[in-house]
Amino acid sequence: MKILKKILSNYISIVFCFLFGISLSNEFDISALENCVKFDVKVDRKVYFGGEDLYLFFNIEIDDGFHIYSVHPEKSLSPTYVDIIDSVYFSDIGIINEPEALKKFDKNFNQDIYYHKENIQLVKNLKLSDSLENNNYKVNGVFEYYACDESMCIPRWDNFSFEFQVFDGEKRTDFELKPFPIEYDSNIPLTELETEINKGLFSFILFAIGMGFLALLTPCVFPMIPITVSYFTKEGEKKDNNPIFSASLYALGIIIIFTTLGLLLSFTLGASGAGDLAANPWINILIASLFIYLAFSLFGYYEIQTPSFLRQFSINQENRGGVLGILFMSLTFTLTSFTCTVAFVGALLATASQGAIFWPIIGMLSFSLAFASPFFLLALFPQYLSKLPKSGGWLNSVKVIMGFLEIAAAFKFISNVDLVWNWGIFDRSMVLLIWAIIFILMSLYLLGLIKMPFDSPIKKISFYRIIFCIIFLFVGIYLSTGLFNNKLHGLIESYLPPDKEEIWIEDLDVGYKVSKELNKPIFIDFTGYTCTNCRWMEINIFEEDEVKEIFENFVLVKLYTDGKEKNHKKNRQLEIERFGTAALPYYVILSTDDNVLGTFPGMDTNKDKFIDFLNNSRNKFED
Repeated sequence: MKILKKILSNYISIVFCFLFGISLSNEFDISALENCVKFDVKVDRKVYFGGEDLYLFFNIEIDDGFHIYSVHPEKSLSPTYVDIIDSVYFSDIGIINEPEALKKFDKNFNQDIYYHKENIQLVKNLKLSDSLENNNYKVNGVFEYYACDESMCIPRWDNFSFEFQVFDGEKRTDFELKPFPIEYDSNIPLTELETEINKGLFSFILFAIGMGFLALLTPCVFPMIPITVSYFTKEGEKKDNNPIFSASLYALGIIIIFTTLGLLLSFTLGASGAGDLAANPWINILIASLFIYLAFSLFGYYEIQTPSFLRQFSINQENRGGVLGILFMSLTFTLTSFTCTVAFVGALLATASQGAIFWPIIGMLSFSLAFASPFFLLALFPQYLSKLPKSGGWLNSVKVIMGFLEIAAAFKFISNVDLVWNWGIFDRSMVLLIWAIIFILMSLYLLGLIKMPFDSPIKKISFYRIIFCIIFLFVGIYLSTGLFNNKLHGLIESYLPPDKEEIWIEDLDVGYKVSKELNKPIFIDFTGYTCTNCRWMEINIFEEDEVKEIFENFVLVKLYTDGKEKNHKKNRQLEIERFGTAALPYYVILSTDDNVLGTFPGMDTNKDKFIDFLNNSRNKFED
């Protein structure tokens, strides 16, 4: 009976204090109390197996002069509380853990109260249901607390939500609540992006432009060099051609299409939308067909003309056709470059997929401006070259050589289709054989042993023809040596289909099990079948003796993000949702208990930086 009276008395006191506070609202600023507490909610991991514990972190900022009550029901009249609305996903809603609370005697209630007046971290322990299927889950909840100053308190019910992903796998049981403060996984790629954003608009634009110029050094861009030169060589032969207009339209088309298409796909299909489109087998077939079509035009078998139904849209049919053709080349360039989304663009697209607009647009425009600028010159130069007097004979030979190079490039994209659809026809040996034959044919063409429709009779083989003939013949022979298990130069190998490697695990769940058995951290290589930059890293960095020696201390997991198997989509979602990027390649090192030890964003020609990343992550694991 005494306990009941005490509870009733306390309840009446709280109601009285609250009503008294409301009555004094003219003298006190209640809006200050409403905004004195800010918080964000994080989960300890983004990926779980059914039945595991999920730790929910509330990082709370409390303004000076304000406080909230303890979560402990026996230490507070109105304890801070977390209400999980979507509790169906959990088999147990655990308690809230808090750091040590402050204590003071409250004369109004004639008892000690416990409270927090500084920034704190609360942790809610939830146990996932064993029956959860592979999926992404969003959970809603309410954070209930009293916001107080020295004069009054007001109740607050703030809504929040958090997301996590469940995969198939055995429950990991060795996760324990660590002492305060607890650190949760940070979104490392976006942290760098946010750091640049916080420096201001001008600094961010300069950073994005710098990233665009650096991206020009990646192998993904190289196939578009002969394509651009050959296409605009043909453009320059048109009577009313304006070289500056054509080159400007090409560069501007790249900038606008790269930005618009990338962001549009991110808004609609998610952060990997652009990469998915570029890796799509039908898109690769389209690009390969286009290159072969352009090649035979350069050989002189036909002239490229825009279909009549498109030319009818304009009175000036010839000019309209040229504009459409150039913009189509800009689209081709964009799709080709999307096969290897660099780290900066990957972070921008991930940010855009989460609803941000301003910074992704500014970043993509600035990046593509730098990315497209050299191709303005590559489009401009051959058009003026075509207009030189007496350019017919030797320029026709240049066009034919460019045609051969376009056919070689086409087989790169055909091999992409083979990899995704698992034909097993255009493997490394087949593509190498085709390339070797193409370069030998180029050599024979320069000697006059192969004739094209518009070739002039060769009365004398010039010194320059002999030099280039020897070069192409040497390249053809060199490529053919790769058919006998000889590793070629890393740049060439990066364009070839990858060989299957037995030491790499292609299932992360298996990687977790092996990691625990061997007590080794997990090295994850997020890669793609169609990713040229990924092949470059695997050939030029992974094959270094020093790197191979360090790799022995890791469980090596290779996760493909393109292809038709189910786990490829799961791998892609894991990279985007947990690490905040769609970049390829992307490297992550995890501990045996799934904590992130380090990340390495994308292709880097500096071997030492990659080795430092491996060693630093390994040292963290051993500590």
